[in-house]
Amino acid sequence: MKVAAIIPAAGAGTRMRSASPKQFLTLRGAPIIVHTLRKFLQCEEIGRIVVPLRKADVPFFESVLSQEKIPSVVQLVVGGFHRQDSVFCGFSEIEQDTDVVVVHDAVRPFVEVDLIRNVIRTAHEKGSAILVLPCVDTVKQIKRNVIEATLPRDKIALAQTPQAFRYSILKEGFERAREDHFYATDESCLVERLGYDVVVIRGSDRNIKITKPGDLPLAELFAQQEQVTQ
Repeated sequence: MKVAAIIPAAGAGTRMRSASPKQFLTLRGAPIIVHTLRKFLQCEEIGRIVVPLRKADVPFFESVLSQEKIPSVVQLVVGGFHRQDSVFCGFSEIEQDTDVVVVHDAVRPFVEVDLIRNVIRTAHEKGSAILVLPCVDTVKQIKRNVIEATLPRDKIALAQTPQAFRYSILKEGFERAREDHFYATDESCLVERLGYDVVVIRGSDRNIKITKPGDLPLAELFAQQEQVTQ
């Protein structure tokens, strides 16, 4: 099985209120994205990792990869304005004989390697797979600050990454989205709208997405715990 990963890192991270994009913030001595890459490098199924970046960030991150001794299977490309554009830029660099493409947020550094493997294996067998968490809060549908409905929690899940797809399915999803001028907030949506089933796999509470200042203390704790257990 030939597997490639895309880890988009072209965002500016405005919610973090930092001069540096959130993926480059230091966590236990290394940028957050480096911790993420290390998890994917532990997954022997993955033969190539493509990282879309802002053009201005490429020279900086090239030096980081060299300093951290990240192997050459990691390829940097210039991303786009939206996340979907960046993932497509990465996808365009992947060989057409690739079996499975896995996409993961650069700022989810605590994903378990076994979960990455599980998503890849399921996508290879079933076509598409993503990690989700059950929703434990009551969810309200609102319109103009007024509640329209209370949605049943047993039918709602919170999407995580990685998300994995057979190459042909994700390719079709991108092509249809470009034809329709459609933008999604995750890759799963691109294939859902084509009628494909997407298998959901229970994710992890530790697989947090570091997007705002309040996430950093918990991230520091998780990183410290991982260093102790290594």
